Amino acid sequence: MKKELAVRKTVTVNAPQKHVFTVFTEGHGAWWPLETHHIGAQTPQTVIIEPRTGGRWFERAVDGTECDWGKVLVWDPFGRLVLSWEISAQFTRDPNLKTEVEVHFIAESSERTRVELEHRLLENYGEQAGMMQSIFDSGGGWTGIMARFATQAAGGALSTEVPCSANQLADQAK
Repeated sequence: MKKELAVRKTVTVNAPQKHVFTVFTEGHGAWWPLETHHIGAQTPQTVIIEPRTGGRWFERAVDGTECDWGKVLVWDPFGRLVLSWEISAQFTRDPNLKTEVEVHFIAESSERTRVELEHRLLENYGEQAGMMQSIFDSGGGWTGIMARFATQAAGGALSTEVPCSANQLADQAK
């Protein structure tokens, strides 16, 4: 039996639950660090989560080409979102690799929302599972990405700097 591996991150945002969910989903391209965290061959323009179960999670390049990252498995506004993550340890699309990113949006008050993210099924990376767990748990992984999201959702300005580039992550995965 495989050991279950996951990365969990929690951030709290001083904003209403509906707003925080909307920033995470509709505003995904505004806070995702596309400068360094993309897998398409072309210069990325945005990242999109289609707002429905069965929708796509993908990046769109400036030339209009698209590169899938996964699918929307659960769309439950404004409380829960589950996405499949179909990106290999080499940071290329692999539709046969199935990991999941589940995000809960929990209203602590009318103006405060706790966001709990779990990236699970990392054991599906096989021999590279431990390494991928470390990457996802790093400042260049979900730690930094969720901090950027929380800043955006709270109405703050985002830094253009990111702690780790996708090329560095891909080099670690080789």
